[in-house]
Amino acid sequence: MRRTHYSSEINSDLHDNEAIIMGWVSSIRDHGNMQFVTITDRYGDIQVVAKRKECTEELFNQIQQLKEHASVAIRGKVKSQVKAPNGTEVIPLELRVFSMAKKTAPFIIQSKTSIGIDTRLNLRAVDLRRNFLKSIFRIRNTALKTTREFLSEHGFIEVNTPKMIATATEGGAALFPIFYYDREAFLAQSPQLYKEQLTMAFENVFEIGPIFRAEPSRTNRHLSEAISIDVEQAFVDYNDIMRLLEKMIIFTVDSIKETNKNELEYLNLQLPNLELPFPKYSYSNIVSKLHEAQEHIKWGDDLSPQIIKDLQNNRTDAFYFITDWPTSIKPFYVKTKGEKDEMMCESFDLMYGSLEISSGSTRINRKNDLLKRMKKQGLNVDAFDYHLRVFDYGVPPHAGFGLGLERLLMAITKCDNIRDVTLYPRDIDRLTP
Repeated sequence: MRRTHYSSEINSDLHDNEAIIMGWVSSIRDHGNMQFVTITDRYGDIQVVAKRKECTEELFNQIQQLKEHASVAIRGKVKSQVKAPNGTEVIPLELRVFSMAKKTAPFIIQSKTSIGIDTRLNLRAVDLRRNFLKSIFRIRNTALKTTREFLSEHGFIEVNTPKMIATATEGGAALFPIFYYDREAFLAQSPQLYKEQLTMAFENVFEIGPIFRAEPSRTNRHLSEAISIDVEQAFVDYNDIMRLLEKMIIFTVDSIKETNKNELEYLNLQLPNLELPFPKYSYSNIVSKLHEAQEHIKWGDDLSPQIIKDLQNNRTDAFYFITDWPTSIKPFYVKTKGEKDEMMCESFDLMYGSLEISSGSTRINRKNDLLKRMKKQGLNVDAFDYHLRVFDYGVPPHAGFGLGLERLLMAITKCDNIRDVTLYPRDIDRLTP
């Protein structure tokens, strides 16, 4: 038996024609001598109606024994029915059960809301059958596709950098150590140093891939493994790269509006009309506003999500940049504002309300400046020899950013928990499924 039609192809034009559909049983309604079974495939739902008088006794008994989540194929006759999905229903002639469900799922598939996320994550593949999550991940697919399209059209080449590395990318302690033959290695926190090097050959590069952060955080916005959209461009500074980033965000959001109309309608989401340029606020300006709001913060402190959230202004539920951060709280490769102002650097965070979506900066491209910063931050210079040696061969001025895909999806879909926009989340408490 082979599928002849998807749910999206079952319509009134097929009235009185036979079709073979395949999918899983998402709902069953037993009306005694009449059985209503909803079959769901990748595109949607098909209503199957079995009447005892119109089926063989064997087929009707088979349908009565079906359970939700069973994987099936049905050969049947298509009939017009205004109240059914797509205005049609299927009258079964033959049923093939590929796999019968052995248990009842601990949550309702049809519900937009459900029980605790840990219960759902324990059966994530089943949880992902919910239309709520399927809508989110179709939006995710569009975001990935259009990001690649945008960057390719703007002259960027897609690259892949090592995920097993010899030393910390950013000098931090939040690393996952692994055994690499006879020595210690680490999972990459970021492709940062490699993408900088690649600007020497290709000028404009991007990578979409996993990053690993061993941060013992139990929040709704942190993961131990996340997908990062990393971009690096030669012969530009952080102002140029901010303009590229905001254009990419607008292109992605507009594409989702056009491609995912059904998903947005189901999620009851109306995406805003974004305009260029995004608002920009310097770090110093934000600190001043916090002081006016009687918040206790010193210049040079990091800005926590909570303190940003407490700052009431018109940035809520909108994209905006915080620029010109203190050099002391940014990585060693970030360029300062100049010799006269080394306390601030050419850096930015892209925010959505209190949620950090992306970080970027102009990078240091001269070896002596890089060595100076590394020593000032107490880094082991010898451990970065593989990176420093290329600076003897004319690294161009460059800038870039890393954008968290899951964070972007949280902003677009209004999800409060980053695990709901991640297929199989990894955090301090979860390594399975």
